[in-house]
Amino acid sequence: MALTPVPDDHVATIVTTLEMTGRPRPAPVPPSPLQLVRWERPDSARYRTLFRRVGAPWLWFSRLVMDEVALRAILDDDSVHIYAVVDRNRVEVGMLELDFREPGQCELGFVGLVPEWTGKGQGGWLMRQALALGWRAGISRLWVHTCTLDHPSALGFYRRFGFTPISRTVETFTDPRLIGALPGDSAPQIPCLGAASRR
Repeated sequence: MALTPVPDDHVATIVTTLEMTGRPRPAPVPPSPLQLVRWERPDSARYRTLFRRVGAPWLWFSRLVMDEVALRAILDDDSVHIYAVVDRNRVEVGMLELDFREPGQCELGFVGLVPEWTGKGQGGWLMRQALALGWRAGISRLWVHTCTLDHPSALGFYRRFGFTPISRTVETFTDPRLIGALPGDSAPQIPCLGAASRR
């Protein structure tokens, strides 16, 4: 068994890709105080703010370091459906992004709730919404990926909803807390070994 060192200023994670190749049986969407609101061509700053609020605890950073041209190419694409999850006061507390750019497929690009709503039983509601919206006419495959930086229950959560793991890869990247993409106190459960080099 070989161990591969990871530089102190990097983070390593195992990424699991899961797929669903058959439409699940219809299931009732559980009641929820939350609601989905479609964001068509959202403002970049507004999108990044919600992305950061939802993803910072798990080191989501990809859309935060993406240049504006590349980000707008995604946000302005009619095949990318972006939804904000809002509470009864219309405060944005989560996001769902469905990517239909590959014919016949839907990727659950990003799905999650802010920490204040995590663990309150609303994840099931959000996933039911995602499945209902993703399995539209012409779709034969839904897929998603998760990694060991995500919530510890994420992999089991996707499997309970019918996704099957199909591949694993190892990803390493510069710790986004060290380059200012995320605050230094984000994801305290994930050690930031390069912090000393900043002092």
